[in-house]
Amino acid sequence: MTVAVHGLPPLVREGLEVFVVPPRLKGPRSYVVTHVSDGARGQLVSLSGVNGIDAADGLRGRYFLAREADLPDDVALHDAEALFGREVSDESLGFLGTIEEVMVGPANDVWVVEGPYGEVLLPVVDEVVQGVPEEGPIPVRIPSGLIDGGVDQ
Repeated sequence: MTVAVHGLPPLVREGLEVFVVPPRLKGPRSYVVTHVSDGARGQLVSLSGVNGIDAADGLRGRYFLAREADLPDDVALHDAEALFGREVSDESLGFLGTIEEVMVGPANDVWVVEGPYGEVLLPVVDEVVQGVPEEGPIPVRIPSGLIDGGVDQ
């Protein structure tokens, strides 16, 4: 079973090559995910070359890393550590503030932004967040009524 860390959504998928950290002294250091199913507490994962309980038990408590290029394009939307302190700017209102917290929800994440409008809770959905550039403010489109005296659309 795998469990996502650092507030990220589950990212394991079939065909993904993962690297075991810390690596074992002997044996494979990478595996290919051959099957994934969602469980109550995480994802149940089958790996190439792991053919029994003893082999699986040897991976308990270890982390799986993947190449950055193999991650989904929208992973930056969920990387709380990289988002903290980032500036957020609305196309009509301008500067909204900085991200102070990322709340992980069942349907979508919510960014807590502190700034001139007080605390603004931004749903992380395509209609609101325009993308996460590597530098500079994160562009958003505030829905009507989200901020008192805010945008009329």
